[in-house]
Amino acid sequence: MDKQRCSWANPANPLYLAYHDTEWGVPCHDERRLFEMLNLEGAQAGLSWETILNKREHYRKAFDQWDAKKIAAYGPDKVAELLANPGIVRNRLKVAAAITNAQAYLRLLESGSSLDKLLWSYVGGKPLPRGEWPRPTRTELSDRISKDLGKLGFKFVGSTIIYAYMQGIGMVDDHAPDCFCRKARK
Repeated sequence: MDKQRCSWANPANPLYLAYHDTEWGVPCHDERRLFEMLNLEGAQAGLSWETILNKREHYRKAFDQWDAKKIAAYGPDKVAELLANPGIVRNRLKVAAAITNAQAYLRLLESGSSLDKLLWSYVGGKPLPRGEWPRPTRTELSDRISKDLGKLGFKFVGSTIIYAYMQGIGMVDDHAPDCFCRKARK
């Protein structure tokens, strides 16, 4: 018998199923992945998550495995290279945002904090209890995190993007009530 999954998990895409089954809604404390996912969620604005997920390996290669120190130093030649790369979304504002985000992220680290410390402080270090269903696209908490990240200099961090980010990194587990992941993680 097939596993019951959230309706958004495209059964024809093995990458999407693996992401749904093993990443989405699972608490993440890995700094590099937190930085990667913040940028990928921003890149997704106006597109489907499946599009970005299918390009994730290209993004990793193009953005030096999400090494923030390297990204923060990107100049015009690297930007031109990225904008010519068919493996990523070639949007000037989104590429610029990744560079700006790397700079903001490094400032955050220099202040003695980290994405892990900052983000998980909003929820006391534990994923939020299962929320309402159907799941929202933004919440008061995503509004607050969005504003706070914006004040720190991060770009493409609107409330809807941040709520999707919170789901992706497991700050909230919004698997559908009949999804096997929700039942397995009670």
